[in-house]
Amino acid sequence: MDTNTDRFRNYTPADRLIGELDRALNNIFCRQKSSRPYPPDEDTDDALDERQKRLAAGLMRVNHAGEMAAQALYQGQSLTARDPKLAEKLKQASIEESDHLNWCRNRLDELGARPSRLDPFWYAGSFAIGMAAGIAGDRWNLGFLAETEHQVVRHLDSHLERLPAGDKRSRAIVEQMKIDEQGHAELAEHLGAARLPDLIMNCMQLTSRIMTTLAEKI
Repeated sequence: MDTNTDRFRNYTPADRLIGELDRALNNIFCRQKSSRPYPPDEDTDDALDERQKRLAAGLMRVNHAGEMAAQALYQGQSLTARDPKLAEKLKQASIEESDHLNWCRNRLDELGARPSRLDPFWYAGSFAIGMAAGIAGDRWNLGFLAETEHQVVRHLDSHLERLPAGDKRSRAIVEQMKIDEQGHAELAEHLGAARLPDLIMNCMQLTSRIMTTLAEKI
């Protein structure tokens, strides 16, 4: 099949719905291939006791759930973005978030832990929120993205404080994620992000606290 002709195809709403459903199922239930190398060095071996492993696993489960939500958020935002160039930038950022998702899953495997059982709910809720942000308009869409990423950076900082000092593998992942998330926030601001009302930002913070509390344990 000539993939060059695919770019000229007019996708129907049903096509897009099927595509998003396929993407959701792949993100939630299937392992994807990362576009970048796994941050931890291959020869790094962490000597963690059981308590430290449980702590690290809980934090990385939260990060995995957050990246699951980020995947859905970016997909929802790109689907409803009005400017095609913005939609393309959101899709590119989604690729980096996919790397984060895979890295967190790899680390959970190394720790002998599982992802959050609530991942399908994080994905569905975040996809709806992303679509709503896009429908509100591109400046608000970007504003929501910028605020989300700023909150994620603060969240990752707190994890770097809580992770065991000897857990170099988890730390390498979180540190690279922080760099990427900060870059996404700065990109959104550069593109003209609107400042969100305090009420919305407070609601976002409350939602984040609920999600992180549940994901760490369930």
